Formats: sequence, structure tokens, C-alpha cells
Amino acid sequence: MERPETVSMLTTGLIRVIAPNPSPMTYWGTNSYILGTGAARVLIDPGPKDSQHQQAMLNALPHGTVISHILVTHAHKDHSGGAQDLAQATGAKVLAFGDARSGRSEVMTQLAATTQMGGGEGVDMTFEPDVLLKDGQQIETPAGPITALHTPGHMGNHLCFAWNNCLFSGDLIMGWSSSLISPPDGDAAAFRDSCHKLLMRPDTPLFAGHGAPVESGHARINALLVHRAKREQQILQALEYKSMDLKTLTKAVYGNLESFTLKAAARNTLAHLIDLKEQSKIEATPNLHESAVFSLAENKV
Repeated sequence: MERPETVSMLTTGLIRVIAPNPSPMTYWGTNSYILGTGAARVLIDPGPKDSQHQQAMLNALPHGTVISHILVTHAHKDHSGGAQDLAQATGAKVLAFGDARSGRSEVMTQLAATTQMGGGEGVDMTFEPDVLLKDGQQIETPAGPITALHTPGHMGNHLCFAWNNCLFSGDLIMGWSSSLISPPDGDAAAFRDSCHKLLMRPDTPLFAGHGAPVESGHARINALLVHRAKREQQILQALEYKSMDLKTLTKAVYGNLESFTLKAAARNTLAHLIDLKEQSKIEATPNLHESAVFSLAENKV
């Protein structure tokens, strides 16, 4: 898709500003969103630490308006890296679920502490919000009420934000690509649970952290759940023939990929393997980590 204009009015009271950080992982760049129609506006995801992007966001504000709240979906540098500088420039508070380690499941917390998990791609370990948000918390803002929804999967501290019958879905649900799930920050079981959580809500469309709006949010979420279930079955089918290490198994499931893409695919495969191990469907020798050898569990039917 051709990259849109840097600043776009998507609908009444909703401005999108695209950061100048295009890549295979960020598509045309990070989407920052400005919400509201009054003298004070809310910003979702300040994007990377980039003075050009910060100025573009400030220039996108109508004359005489200010930013009152800075909401951050998750602590990856391409979403949270610019938070501190923007807060200093505007005086607005930064609101998020927590720091980069917040929201991890017990399994991921244990694995991060005791095993060789790898991962950590783009994680913003310096991120510290001014205000911590809880799941389901309603934030009263000049743009109207915004509800924070804890939706781990892509990252433990990931939040989606519901506003005016639409949902800002960060990197959990995107239209152009499936989400990277890289343990211990990413969690396949949590991703599945978060998808089902969003399916219980009426919000549509979805405004993602990268790429175009997703007009039919529920259809996209269901498609991603089917995609993940298919990957799980492909992993189990591959292991029916022989035990494999992570790299061999990833190639068996995904086929021949370029080096960069293969690395991302391996992280997703590892996330599925952790989930399958928790379901007692596979075994990892000598124990669960990225250099283990994986096989079907003996009791798998």
C-alpha cells in the first residue's frame, strides 16, 4: 500500500500522524493518533524518540489547542520512545499499564528469570508512565471517556483503548500483518485470550499501531485466531515426523524465508511451543528454552 500523507483527518475528532520509521516490522511507520475536537486533545502512542515526528504531532494540533493526556499502548520503542520528550514539551502526563516488564504471565515471568529465552526486540526498558492504568479503567478526558483494556499477547503491558465506538488496537490487531509474538514479552496464550476478550466488545473499526484502519474488527480478529490455530497444527504435524530444534522446526512450518523474516518467524514459533508445552502437547529437551529440542508429548492423542 502506498504511504498516506503524514497527517490525515480520519474522521471528525481523529487525526493520524505517521512517524518517519518505515520498516518490515513497522510497515509505513508508527501511527500516532490525536483525539478530540476541543481546546485540549488526547494523544495515543507518541511513537519513536524523533524530533521530526514530535514536531509533526504538535503542528497537527489546531491553533490554540494543547495535548492533555499521552496514552501509550505498550513499551516498544516505536510506540513509547517519544513519550518523555512529548510530555516535557506539553506538560501532559503519560498513562500506560506499566513498564516494559509489567503484565507478563506467571509462565513468562518464570521463563525470563530462569531460562535462555532471547527476545527483547525493540523493548523500551527506560519507559516509566506517570499514571498506571488498570484493565477496564475509564479515563475522563477532554476528548470524552476512554476505556483502557489490558490486552497482553504482543507484549505483557499492552493496552487497547476504546473511544467513541472504535478501538485503538496498538500492535495486537493490525490489518496489514499478524502481530509478532516474541517471548518472554510476547505470549501466544495471552494473545488468544486477548482476542476473545475483544470479540466480546462491540467496538468497530480498529485503529492499529501500524497500517490502515480495520473496518471490520471482529472479522479481522477471527481471521487472526484461525491463523494462529493453523500455525499450531502445522507445528504439531511437523513434530509427528521427528524431533526438531527451533530453527529446523520454523523452516518446516514456514518454508524458506529471508534471514530477517526467519528470525521473526522463529520467535512466533517459540511462542506457540511454550503454549503447547503448557497444554502438555509437546516436550522440550533438556528444558524449555530457545535452544531446546522439541518433540510431541508421549501422551498426546
